[in-house]
Amino acid sequence: MNFGDSFDSAVRAVGANKLRSALTMLGVVIGVGSVIAMIGIGEGTKRKSLAELEVMGSNRITVMPNWGRGHGRGQDDASTLRMSDVERIRKNVPLVKYITGMVNSNRTVSFSGNDKRTNITGAEPVIKDIMNSNKMLQGKWYTYNDEAMENRVVVLGYQVYTELYGNDNAIDTTVKIDTQNYTVVGVVDYKGGSGWNNPDDQVYIPLKTAQNRMMGTKDRVRMISMTAMSSEFLPLTQSQVEDVLWQTRVSATGEELFRVFNQADTLQQIQTQSQILSWLLAGIASVSLLVGGIGIMNIMLVSVTERTREIGLRKAIGARRESILAQFLYESVVMCFLGGVIGMVLGVFATNLVATALQVPPVLNMAGVAAAFGFSVAVGVFFGLYPAIRASNLVPIEALRHE
Repeated sequence: MNFGDSFDSAVRAVGANKLRSALTMLGVVIGVGSVIAMIGIGEGTKRKSLAELEVMGSNRITVMPNWGRGHGRGQDDASTLRMSDVERIRKNVPLVKYITGMVNSNRTVSFSGNDKRTNITGAEPVIKDIMNSNKMLQGKWYTYNDEAMENRVVVLGYQVYTELYGNDNAIDTTVKIDTQNYTVVGVVDYKGGSGWNNPDDQVYIPLKTAQNRMMGTKDRVRMISMTAMSSEFLPLTQSQVEDVLWQTRVSATGEELFRVFNQADTLQQIQTQSQILSWLLAGIASVSLLVGGIGIMNIMLVSVTERTREIGLRKAIGARRESILAQFLYESVVMCFLGGVIGMVLGVFATNLVATALQVPPVLNMAGVAAAFGFSVAVGVFFGLYPAIRASNLVPIEALRHE
């Protein structure tokens, strides 16, 4: 019996017991589909995170207090950053292009009966360049004159604007932040993003206004945000910023009271963590492939027992051992092959469905698809080999006497 005859015989044997074959293939179908979906959703999540970081501005460096190492968050804590730190960096690190201190707080913004709980960010006007927020939907950014005069003016993020105003004009209207009135001078165009740092879900006000008239933080800042002259100088700029802060922001025990991180490091961390998570989930999902393979081995052993007399008859009329082995091995591979194909279709469908629900871009990772399908075929060969060897080793006389 040649390859074509053996394959045709295997397909007919699988088709002769459709329900049993379908149930046997179920583990492979779920396994392949799960692996493809896990890798695709993981890749989509990674791309969404990277896109959100991109809209926050490139070449960006952020300095935050090192509150995570046992220091309190009280206003007098030694690790709290101050405007004097901003000025030292501005004076001593020429590779810094834009820099501002920032404070923030969650407050309720109200306009004409609509309320919105959002993040209020106090920053100097240069924040628009640091965050690539120069494209305005309405109006313009507040000025350094507003900063110096501590004027009560605000720039709304796109999401805040749409929830408070719909599509109406917002310029020169007055919004209330808690109990204080502020004049709207600008609305930033849609940027896209999500989570606690969503650039669309922000209200920006002058830094001194926030420090002295809203939050009472005086010269203290929550963080320092800046950009390097170019991505080429990003590591050198970060190193120089750390050197400047090291002069004043170090505890008596020599511990740094600040943390400095840049956008490139964050991007790299997200890529690495997403890659590990995707393949970890795919590894967990592949366990169901192994379970499916064990199910196929079990059914193939049952099939060998049921067809013992048939095997004996074929051997009695001259069938070779290799022919019997190939016949049963092909049956196992055919079931895994069909299960793999159905699993791929299911995986693509599941990827699109879950990605839509999670609002991440659906990504079909062809390497993952090929790996999942190839693994399913390998499972068919591995778990079908023992039943096939057992069938090929049957003695014709004993097989014909089998009841």
